[in-house]
Amino acid sequence: MNQSMTIGIDLAKHVFFVAALDGSGKPARRKKLRRHEVLPFLANHPGAVVGMEACSGAHHWAREIRALGHSVQLLPAQHVKAYLRGQKNDYNDALAIAEAVQHGRIRCVEIKTVDQQLDQSLHRLRQALVTEQTGLINRTRALLA
Repeated sequence: MNQSMTIGIDLAKHVFFVAALDGSGKPARRKKLRRHEVLPFLANHPGAVVGMEACSGAHHWAREIRALGHSVQLLPAQHVKAYLRGQKNDYNDALAIAEAVQHGRIRCVEIKTVDQQLDQSLHRLRQALVTEQTGLINRTRALLA
């Protein structure tokens, strides 16, 4: 694979689906990989553009894949959906991700560091606690009324 190769990865809990497109946009390869097989698979290939849908786990994978020398793009899931053809399945999702990366008009999500992800987790936890506290106060006020 060369730099004009685009790889789309559909992330899941245990099994990842990979679809690769050549420089002209034609499907070059599709593969089903377990979690522990993804990095060795990508380590055996020279630099390519790797795309994934942005989620909390995607940031970890992006950091690992970037360390292997690949260019990584995280795409918002709602924008990738437009590239989906045929029935929704994991291979078609990976192919849609690769096509969206190759098209290049979608604004990528910045890859977060571990510290940034920890900060975001703390902010979301605090927001959940504030929401829960507000609900408890409102319930108590209603009971007292």
